[in-house]
Amino acid sequence: MVPMTRVVAQGTFDLLHPGHVHYLEDAATYGDELHAIVARRANVTHKPAPILCAEQRRDMVAALDAVDEAHLGHPEDVFVPIERLDPDVIVLGFDQHHDEADIADALAQRGIDCRVERASARDPRYEDELLSSGDIVDRVLRERGGAGSDGT
Repeated sequence: MVPMTRVVAQGTFDLLHPGHVHYLEDAATYGDELHAIVARRANVTHKPAPILCAEQRRDMVAALDAVDEAHLGHPEDVFVPIERLDPDVIVLGFDQHHDEADIADALAQRGIDCRVERASARDPRYEDELLSSGDIVDRVLRERGGAGSDGT
């Protein structure tokens, strides 16, 4: 029996958009089984805190065809789910702030033997398409700022 290649992708996945879908579909091409780890709010320190709760973000990611399983990240140590899943490959998002060499070093220090790859970029396919959560939030604020969901 040929062993399955387990792939892990991780991110915040707030306000799911086409860039996230592309990242996860691209990550899935690196192996047979894709596990997505959704960051807990407390671990998102490099950008504004997520708008949606972690469970909702996990459920949205789990609904994507490319994802075999979606998991919540550990509240204190982001490497705990990686140790549990024991992946063959970790695929970082095209624009994620992580450095591949730093991640590889941290994995080696923990005795986790897997390679680190970087997903490809996704170019906009449609006029006015938004490919980042920040851009979506900015547009909502610009176009609907101050108005409630009923327009008042």
